Amino acid sequence: MCGARGRGYNRGVSLVAELTALQEARGYLADEDLTALAERRKVPLYRLEGLVTFYPHFRRTPPPRTELALCRDASCALRGAASAAVAVREALAAEPDIAVHEVSCLGRCEIAPAAAVNGHPTCALPTEDLCAAARAPEGMPSDEPRASPSQRWSADVYAGGDTEPYALLRELRALPEQAAAARVLGTLDAAGLRGLGGAGFPTGKKWALVRAEPARPHHVICNADESEPGTFKDRVVLEEMPHLVVEAMAIAGLVAGATHATVYIRHEYGKEHRALERALGRARDLGVLGPAGAANPAGFDADVFVSPGGYILGEETALLEAMEDRRGEPRNKPPFPGTHGLRGLPTLINNVETFAWVPAILRRGAEWWKSQGVRGAAGLKLIAVSGHVERPGVYEVPMGTSVAELIALAGGVLGGRPLLAFAPGGASSNFLPAAEAGVALDFAALQKAGSMLGSGALLVVAEGTDLLGLATNVTRFFRNESCGKCVPCRVGSHKGVELLESLAAGKGGPADVALLEELNETLALTSICGLGQVALGPALSVLRRFPQTVRRAPPAGGAP
Repeated sequence: MCGARGRGYNRGVSLVAELTALQEARGYLADEDLTALAERRKVPLYRLEGLVTFYPHFRRTPPPRTELALCRDASCALRGAASAAVAVREALAAEPDIAVHEVSCLGRCEIAPAAAVNGHPTCALPTEDLCAAARAPEGMPSDEPRASPSQRWSADVYAGGDTEPYALLRELRALPEQAAAARVLGTLDAAGLRGLGGAGFPTGKKWALVRAEPARPHHVICNADESEPGTFKDRVVLEEMPHLVVEAMAIAGLVAGATHATVYIRHEYGKEHRALERALGRARDLGVLGPAGAANPAGFDADVFVSPGGYILGEETALLEAMEDRRGEPRNKPPFPGTHGLRGLPTLINNVETFAWVPAILRRGAEWWKSQGVRGAAGLKLIAVSGHVERPGVYEVPMGTSVAELIALAGGVLGGRPLLAFAPGGASSNFLPAAEAGVALDFAALQKAGSMLGSGALLVVAEGTDLLGLATNVTRFFRNESCGKCVPCRVGSHKGVELLESLAAGKGGPADVALLEELNETLALTSICGLGQVALGPALSVLRRFPQTVRRAPPAGGAP
């Protein structure tokens, strides 16, 4: 078969999905479950053990009656996570049936310090309320509050009810295939839409590259595995506008020559997963997804793959490894997924926000998109704002909006305190001082300022915060989330944390800073993926731009 490339192509139930289902049924993965699965699927037991031991979502022992997860990462650290964790542990110390764990980012940065009771997200403050929920988890609300201020999203071309859902998709499918693809690619190129998941690769160019690949079948993947501290805007899109992502994936399939798409979603996004499944079901009811029919001539369909956990799976090739039932370790590149992606076949991967803007751009035109920006920038951007602001949440702003303007839109710095610093692109972006808050939220402007737009997450830090402690917190996150595949990242991130902790304790000096610089250069040049390449960057930006932080400062995170 053309394009098989030695791996085959099978859309059967994955081992990861079967392991997830077994765990959901029993609460953990028992020895007999793994043995039976290995026999039924005719795979070695060691292969299953390799998956179970790699992915943090899987467990081999029975869970406690209540499992309480407390986020320890940057956005939550700024809002008092450390003191909340101490208070919760003290309050629940005499209750052995409640297990308290500090965990990596839960993706609920707008309610920081975030927690989860048996997987249900909530806030860790006030402590009394959280402890009560842990003692009686069955009494928790069945739904979560809105993740963003009430607003109308410009992306949602169907919000007013004047246009039938999936009208754009139907219109494109009614055209000759070549004409439909030309229209989509021409509009995306003219608009200049870039990937909004961090890398910023031109969207139209990526779609055209996959389309041109002769190997078949092609595949479309929506990367909804945002797991970096401060990032949660894709979650909001899936909660409030999942139909846009479904329509855009189908349009991408039409252009790229794919008949199937997958949304890869992190397992913590239960509410958003349900919203997405409802949208997929609605699309099938309307005939635009599923078997071939009048509204779906090629028989395009989509499904959802639930991540078994780990920040590294947001890296597109690690994501592919997980979907292929292997440990989620990034691949060496090239080749890139556009030519050798899922099961070695051409695969188009974009994140949630990138897909969500496609229908609006195709409906309203390239000129509309370009006119939405300010200060010479083009387009609109969803930004997740967290940390020391009065109203954390997701905000839609013109590209080119200044950081200061966005902070004002979010109610200003918490408690009216002066701004100390900000990270404009989430935890992986370099910190910039308050004096640069006039910088525009735009790819080029932020790069010139020494940071990056990233996926769209503004972390706000007020005066009085131990900035070096916060930067060390970020570096610990990358150390903890390293997959361990490559030595530079595995060893370098660990050594970086050691050096930063020594500096924070007042035991280090200029030699340690110089060693961090050297270590950072090594990681940037030799790490396989972006995690290792940026792991030390935020901390070094603090040491470079805020040299006074080397002196011992107040407790990490500062006052909430």
